[in-house]
Amino acid sequence: GFLRENFPQVERITTYARAKTLARKPVEDLVRLREAGLTRVHVGLETGYDPLLEYVQKGVTAAEQIEGGRRAKAAGLELSEYVMPGLGGRAWWREHALGTAEVLNAVDADFIRFRTLALIPSMPLYEELAAGRFEVPTEDEMVREIRLLIEHLDGITSYVVSDHSLNLLMELEGRLPEAKPELLATIDRYLGLPEEERQNFRLGRRLGVYRQLDDLQDYGRRRQVQEVLARLESRGADVEQVVVELRNRCI
Repeated sequence: GFLRENFPQVERITTYARAKTLARKPVEDLVRLREAGLTRVHVGLETGYDPLLEYVQKGVTAAEQIEGGRRAKAAGLELSEYVMPGLGGRAWWREHALGTAEVLNAVDADFIRFRTLALIPSMPLYEELAAGRFEVPTEDEMVREIRLLIEHLDGITSYVVSDHSLNLLMELEGRLPEAKPELLATIDRYLGLPEEERQNFRLGRRLGVYRQLDDLQDYGRRRQVQEVLARLESRGADVEQVVVELRNRCI
């Protein structure tokens, strides 16, 4: 294609695509795009649970997401699917995780990437939150949701990545199926910590002091977070709300 001819050093050309659009495109058309130089498509799957897709007005069904993903793969394009932990709220977290795993198992994308839910006032879902019709799960609840999703990923060779600061556990990374036990073990390591240590880690991650669980063993960093925690508590601040506000700044 034009780009490769003029910039021979370019190794990858990517684009974002809607699953609905991919589902409507003949595979032959997608093949021509690949032959012209396109190498990877990024798709915002968000969830594979139909009632939730309708609730957030995503404009696509789980079946269309599967069809779109399969067509991209059939055309030889690399496919990266983005999942949004927390989108199901506290009411639909289980259905969200299981429905999303079902779609991912049917597609076998090259990459599965997590982008944790964060809400700001300009978003329609924020209005649902303000009206009391939607509850954002806690950080720990979202970690448990991710665990349920990973636990139900089967028969695929996707590479799981948690490569965004919105995510609490950024160290979740590896290719399925081999990495599945390690991914679950990392989650269980966090969930198995005493609440005091989990709170320290949550705050430290959102402050940018920690990047991975092993950073908890760094006395200097841990003390730094503990001092912030003590100041917040002395002011009567809601620490978990502070954590949420810090996460929302990552948008």
